[in-house]
Amino acid sequence: MPVEITWWGHATCTIEDARTRVLTDPLFARRLAHLRRRRGDVPPAGARRADVVVVSHLHADHLHVPSLASLAPGTRLLVPRGARRAVPALCRLRQLRVSEVVPGDEVCAGEVRIRVVPAAHDGRRLPVGPRRAPALGYVVEGEARTYFAGDTGLFDAMAAWVGPVDVALLPVGGWGPFLGEGHLDAGRAARALAGLAPRLAVPVHYGTYWPIGMDAVRPHEFSAPGDEFVRLAGVVAPQVVVCRLGHGESVRLEVAR
Repeated sequence: MPVEITWWGHATCTIEDARTRVLTDPLFARRLAHLRRRRGDVPPAGARRADVVVVSHLHADHLHVPSLASLAPGTRLLVPRGARRAVPALCRLRQLRVSEVVPGDEVCAGEVRIRVVPAAHDGRRLPVGPRRAPALGYVVEGEARTYFAGDTGLFDAMAAWVGPVDVALLPVGGWGPFLGEGHLDAGRAARALAGLAPRLAVPVHYGTYWPIGMDAVRPHEFSAPGDEFVRLAGVVAPQVVVCRLGHGESVRLEVAR
Protein backbone atom coordinates (compact mmCIF):
# COMPACT_ATOMS: atom_id res chain seq x y z
CA MET A 1 0.00 0.00 0.00
CA PRO A 2 1.24 3.53 -0.67
CA VAL A 3 1.82 6.21 1.92
CA GLU A 4 0.59 9.62 0.77
CA ILE A 5 2.00 12.93 1.98
CA THR A 6 0.15 16.21 1.42
CA TRP A 7 1.79 19.53 2.25
CA TRP A 8 -0.69 22.26 3.20
CA GLY A 9 1.98 24.87 3.89
CA HIS A 10 4.39 25.78 6.71
CA ALA A 11 4.71 22.68 8.94
CA THR A 12 1.19 21.38 8.25
CA CYS A 13 1.10 18.02 6.47
CA THR A 14 -1.25 15.07 6.21
CA ILE A 15 0.33 11.62 6.36
CA GLU A 16 -2.03 8.91 5.10
CA ASP A 17 -0.78 5.46 5.93
CA ALA A 18 -2.51 2.16 6.72
CA ARG A 19 -5.96 3.76 6.41
CA THR A 20 -5.01 6.30 9.09
CA ARG A 21 -4.71 10.09 8.68
CA VAL A 22 -2.10 11.91 10.75
CA LEU A 23 -2.08 15.72 10.67
CA THR A 24 1.02 17.67 11.73
CA ASP A 25 1.15 21.12 13.37
CA PRO A 26 -2.15 22.38 11.91
CA LEU A 27 -2.13 26.07 10.98
CA PHE A 28 -5.16 27.19 8.99
CA ALA A 29 -4.94 30.96 9.46
CA ARG A 30 -4.56 33.72 6.89
CA ARG A 31 -2.75 35.82 9.46
CA LEU A 32 -0.87 35.09 12.66
CA ALA A 33 0.32 38.18 14.56
CA HIS A 34 2.71 39.96 12.17
CA LEU A 35 2.75 37.06 9.71
CA ARG A 36 0.51 36.76 6.68
CA ARG A 37 -0.03 33.77 4.44
CA ARG A 38 1.67 34.73 1.18
CA ARG A 39 1.74 31.40 -0.65
CA GLY A 40 -1.03 28.87 -1.06
CA ASP A 41 -4.68 29.13 -0.11
CA VAL A 42 -5.86 28.41 3.40
CA PRO A 43 -6.33 24.61 3.35
CA PRO A 44 -9.86 23.39 2.59
CA ALA A 45 -12.15 21.91 5.21
CA GLY A 46 -11.08 18.40 4.25
CA ALA A 47 -7.56 19.13 5.49
CA ARG A 48 -8.91 19.27 9.02
CA ARG A 49 -9.99 15.63 8.90
CA ALA A 50 -7.59 13.43 10.85
CA ASP A 51 -7.54 10.42 13.11
CA VAL A 52 -4.70 11.87 15.15
CA VAL A 53 -2.98 15.26 15.22
CA VAL A 54 0.60 15.78 16.40
CA VAL A 55 2.02 19.08 17.64
CA SER A 56 5.78 19.44 17.71
CA HIS A 57 6.19 22.37 20.12
CA LEU A 58 4.42 25.32 21.68
CA HIS A 59 5.30 28.19 19.34
CA ALA A 60 2.11 29.76 18.02
CA ASP A 61 2.84 28.87 14.39
CA HIS A 62 2.92 25.19 15.42
CA LEU A 63 0.46 25.04 18.31
CA HIS A 64 -2.29 27.30 16.95
CA VAL A 65 -5.31 27.03 19.22
CA PRO A 66 -7.94 28.34 16.73
CA SER A 67 -6.82 25.76 14.17
CA LEU A 68 -6.99 23.00 16.76
CA ALA A 69 -10.47 24.19 17.75
CA SER A 70 -11.64 23.58 14.17
CA LEU A 71 -10.85 19.84 14.37
CA ALA A 72 -13.70 17.34 14.56
CA PRO A 73 -14.89 16.30 18.01
CA GLY A 74 -13.15 13.16 19.20
CA THR A 75 -9.93 13.81 17.28
CA ARG A 76 -6.89 12.59 19.18
CA LEU A 77 -4.25 15.25 19.82
CA LEU A 78 -0.65 14.64 20.92
CA VAL A 79 1.19 17.60 22.45
CA PRO A 80 4.45 17.98 24.39
CA ARG A 81 4.28 17.32 28.11
CA GLY A 82 3.50 20.56 29.92
CA ALA A 83 1.57 22.07 27.02
CA ARG A 84 -1.71 22.43 28.89
CA ARG A 85 -0.01 24.23 31.74
CA ALA A 86 1.88 26.56 29.40
CA VAL A 87 -1.08 27.18 27.05
CA PRO A 88 -4.23 27.20 29.22
CA ALA A 89 -6.48 27.64 26.17
CA LEU A 90 -5.77 23.99 25.37
CA CYS A 91 -7.84 23.00 28.38
CA ARG A 92 -10.91 24.54 26.74
CA LEU A 93 -10.69 22.15 23.78
CA ARG A 94 -12.74 19.52 25.58
CA GLN A 95 -14.01 18.06 22.31
CA LEU A 96 -10.49 16.74 21.58
CA ARG A 97 -8.74 13.78 23.23
CA VAL A 98 -5.51 15.40 24.35
CA SER A 99 -2.46 13.39 25.44
CA GLU A 100 0.85 14.87 26.57
CA VAL A 101 3.95 13.00 25.41
CA VAL A 102 7.74 13.06 25.73
CA PRO A 103 10.59 11.49 23.74
CA GLY A 104 10.51 7.73 24.01
CA ASP A 105 6.72 7.47 24.19
CA GLU A 106 4.83 5.34 21.67
CA VAL A 107 1.17 5.84 20.85
CA CYS A 108 -1.07 3.60 18.73
CA ALA A 109 -3.66 5.40 16.63
CA GLY A 110 -5.79 3.57 14.10
CA GLU A 111 -3.44 1.18 12.34
CA VAL A 112 -0.26 3.17 12.91
CA ARG A 113 2.19 3.50 15.76
CA ILE A 114 3.60 6.95 16.52
CA ARG A 115 7.01 7.16 18.14
CA VAL A 116 7.94 10.41 19.88
CA VAL A 117 11.52 11.60 19.34
CA PRO A 118 13.42 14.67 20.55
CA ALA A 119 14.08 17.87 18.63
CA ALA A 120 16.81 20.46 19.17
CA HIS A 121 14.63 23.55 19.46
CA ASP A 122 13.35 25.95 22.12
CA GLY A 123 10.04 24.43 23.18
CA ARG A 124 8.78 27.38 25.23
CA ARG A 125 5.57 29.14 24.22
CA LEU A 126 7.27 32.56 24.52
CA PRO A 127 10.94 33.52 24.10
CA VAL A 128 11.13 34.34 27.80
CA GLY A 129 10.04 32.36 30.81
CA PRO A 130 10.63 28.85 32.07
CA ARG A 131 10.99 25.88 29.77
CA ARG A 132 7.71 24.09 30.31
CA ALA A 133 7.59 21.67 27.41
CA PRO A 134 10.08 19.92 25.13
CA ALA A 135 10.20 20.28 21.38
CA LEU A 136 9.42 17.00 19.65
CA GLY A 137 9.52 15.11 16.39
CA TYR A 138 7.37 12.13 15.48
CA VAL A 139 7.87 8.93 13.49
CA VAL A 140 4.64 7.52 12.05
CA GLU A 141 4.95 3.77 11.49
CA GLY A 142 2.37 1.99 9.38
CA GLU A 143 3.05 0.46 6.00
CA ALA A 144 5.88 3.00 5.85
CA ARG A 145 7.93 4.91 8.40
CA THR A 146 7.57 8.68 8.10
CA TYR A 147 9.61 11.17 10.14
CA PHE A 148 8.08 14.57 10.85
CA ALA A 149 10.88 16.66 12.33
CA GLY A 150 8.81 19.62 13.55
CA ASP A 151 11.30 22.42 14.13
CA THR A 152 14.79 21.28 14.98
CA GLY A 153 18.45 21.86 14.57
CA LEU A 154 20.94 19.11 13.87
CA PHE A 155 21.84 16.97 16.87
CA ASP A 156 24.25 14.07 17.15
CA ALA A 157 21.69 11.39 18.03
CA MET A 158 19.11 12.34 15.39
CA ALA A 159 19.57 9.25 13.21
CA ALA A 160 19.76 6.96 16.25
CA TRP A 161 16.51 8.30 17.69
CA VAL A 162 14.65 8.37 14.38
CA GLY A 163 15.92 5.03 13.10
CA PRO A 164 15.46 3.76 9.55
CA VAL A 165 12.70 5.69 7.77
CA ASP A 166 11.14 5.70 4.32
CA VAL A 167 10.04 9.35 4.28
CA ALA A 168 11.49 12.47 5.94
CA LEU A 169 9.53 15.73 6.26
CA LEU A 170 12.25 18.25 7.03
CA PRO A 171 12.00 21.97 7.78
CA VAL A 172 14.28 23.96 5.48
CA GLY A 173 13.41 27.56 6.38
CA GLY A 174 11.33 29.70 8.67
CA TRP A 175 9.05 32.72 8.37
CA GLY A 176 11.84 35.18 7.72
CA PRO A 177 15.19 35.40 5.95
CA PHE A 178 17.28 34.57 9.02
CA LEU A 179 17.32 31.48 11.23
CA GLY A 180 18.83 31.21 14.67
CA GLU A 181 19.95 28.14 16.56
CA GLY A 182 17.60 25.21 16.74
CA HIS A 183 16.56 25.35 13.10
CA LEU A 184 17.43 23.57 9.88
CA ASP A 185 18.19 25.73 6.89
CA ALA A 186 18.59 24.12 3.47
CA GLY A 187 22.21 23.17 4.09
CA ARG A 188 21.68 21.69 7.54
CA ALA A 189 18.55 19.89 6.34
CA ALA A 190 20.58 18.31 3.55
CA ARG A 191 23.15 17.12 6.10
CA ALA A 192 20.34 15.66 8.20
CA LEU A 193 19.01 13.92 5.11
CA ALA A 194 22.37 12.33 4.42
CA GLY A 195 22.38 10.84 7.92
CA LEU A 196 18.76 9.67 7.85
CA ALA A 197 18.93 8.20 4.32
CA PRO A 198 15.18 7.81 3.63
CA ARG A 199 13.82 6.86 0.22
CA LEU A 200 11.84 10.10 -0.09
CA ALA A 201 12.20 13.59 1.38
CA VAL A 202 9.79 16.52 1.34
CA PRO A 203 10.95 20.03 2.36
CA VAL A 204 8.48 21.90 4.57
CA HIS A 205 8.37 24.99 6.81
CA TYR A 206 9.24 27.61 4.22
CA GLY A 207 7.57 30.02 1.84
CA THR A 208 4.07 30.12 3.36
CA TYR A 209 4.04 32.88 5.97
CA TRP A 210 6.02 36.08 5.87
CA PRO A 211 6.20 39.26 7.98
CA ILE A 212 3.98 42.03 6.67
CA GLY A 213 5.81 44.05 4.03
CA MET A 214 8.84 41.75 3.83
CA ASP A 215 7.61 39.99 0.68
CA ALA A 216 8.04 43.24 -1.24
CA VAL A 217 11.64 43.59 -0.08
CA ARG A 218 12.98 40.02 -0.34
CA PRO A 219 10.52 38.06 -2.50
CA HIS A 220 13.14 35.48 -3.51
CA GLU A 221 13.31 34.28 0.09
CA PHE A 222 9.94 32.55 -0.32
CA SER A 223 11.08 29.80 -2.67
CA ALA A 224 14.85 29.88 -2.16
CA PRO A 225 15.05 27.40 0.76
CA GLY A 226 13.09 24.70 -1.09
CA ASP A 227 15.11 25.04 -4.26
CA GLU A 228 18.38 25.18 -2.35
CA PHE A 229 17.49 22.05 -0.39
CA VAL A 230 16.76 20.17 -3.63
CA ARG A 231 20.13 21.25 -5.01
CA LEU A 232 22.16 20.41 -1.91
CA ALA A 233 20.37 17.12 -1.29
CA GLY A 234 21.39 16.07 -4.79
CA VAL A 235 25.02 16.60 -3.79
CA VAL A 236 25.14 15.01 -0.32
CA ALA A 237 22.31 12.46 -0.57
CA PRO A 238 21.89 11.64 -4.27
CA GLN A 239 20.20 8.33 -3.48
CA VAL A 240 17.21 10.12 -1.91
CA VAL A 241 14.28 11.25 -4.05
CA VAL A 242 13.41 14.82 -3.05
CA CYS A 243 9.90 16.02 -3.90
CA ARG A 244 9.38 19.78 -3.65
CA LEU A 245 5.61 20.02 -3.29
CA GLY A 246 3.44 23.03 -3.97
CA HIS A 247 0.89 24.05 -1.39
CA GLY A 248 -1.90 21.46 -1.35
CA GLU A 249 0.05 18.99 -3.48
CA SER A 250 0.63 15.34 -2.60
CA VAL A 251 3.17 12.63 -3.28
CA ARG A 252 2.79 8.87 -2.93
CA LEU A 253 5.42 6.30 -2.10
CA GLU A 254 4.76 2.63 -2.80
CA VAL A 255 5.88 0.45 0.08
CA ALA A 256 6.33 -3.30 0.05
CA ARG A 257 6.84 -4.89 3.44
